[in-house]
Amino acid sequence: MGRMSDIAAVQERYARFARVEAPHRSPLYARWAAGVAGDPRSAGILARIPPEHRQPPLVFAVTRMLGSGLVAYPAWAAWLDAHADAVVAECRARGVQTNEPLRCAAMLPALAAIPGPLAVIEVGASAGLCLYPDRYSYRYRSDDGVVAIDPVDGPSRVVLAAQWRGPAPRLRMPDIIWRAGIDLQPRDAREAADRAWLTGLVWPGEDGRAARVEAALDVAAADPPLLVAGDAATALPELAARAPRGATLVVTTPGVLAHVPRARRERIAATARGLGRWVTLDAPGLHAAVAGAWAPQAAAGEWPNGAFALAIDGRVMAAVDPLGAIVRPIGADWEWHPGSAPSRQ
Repeated sequence: MGRMSDIAAVQERYARFARVEAPHRSPLYARWAAGVAGDPRSAGILARIPPEHRQPPLVFAVTRMLGSGLVAYPAWAAWLDAHADAVVAECRARGVQTNEPLRCAAMLPALAAIPGPLAVIEVGASAGLCLYPDRYSYRYRSDDGVVAIDPVDGPSRVVLAAQWRGPAPRLRMPDIIWRAGIDLQPRDAREAADRAWLTGLVWPGEDGRAARVEAALDVAAADPPLLVAGDAATALPELAARAPRGATLVVTTPGVLAHVPRARRERIAATARGLGRWVTLDAPGLHAAVAGAWAPQAAAGEWPNGAFALAIDGRVMAAVDPLGAIVRPIGADWEWHPGSAPSRQ
């Protein structure tokens, strides 16, 4: 069992997850988290895991991978008690890797605003599913109807549907000629075990998401990106040096900086801006470059509760759903790169 202070911290964290984060996405995870919050024995087991490895989505995915099943909390708690050592060891070895291709629907407006051709590096790439925005199809539901955007060679098996809050956007596909990623534990879309882990990170109750991840894994497996293992705070310059000359280098950080200690994420942001263009999709208050640009919208009450910021080089362009399902432009200063008009359905 963990120390009393650690047990209390686990219970508090899981209570918040059950109350705020899980109910609208996964009722089962909400029940499991509420159970842990009121169960000192289960919380004591999880307190043995380092804080950076005991987030509810990670712990729950590990228990499912090890065989807990999608059961009611009492049965899950009994399984956890019987397999405590294995769960603690596996959680220590893993991290949250939310490889959600739908985030490309939120990032596409920023990428479309940067003249190409582009060489893209993703920080926290996992299997690199967010490195293929040009290989997916998009359906934006706007005030003017549905805007359809497809790859140049035709519609993709991966169709990303998102709400666009406002008039129909005029977007184009980015011209990406090189793609690479950095991750502490890169995953290979061609490997069955890695595919199973990434689909297992999908929360129970998120209809359609596992199928979307599977389809995106097929895209990555057919043309694997360059993925390197390392800490982006130090590895970015070396990887950037491998990008082709003549391409605009774009470093993306979609939903990853929350998992990086502050000093390192500030270094990543500064390095990204120094190397080329930086596109981020993350909580706006996490790092100084975005927090400063976000302040006017926050002060004016224009910022939706819980929204992430889409920003280019620290300049906030939109409030977005953390997984990419909603894009709400902020202000009237979008600078779209010229492109053909989108089709409508």
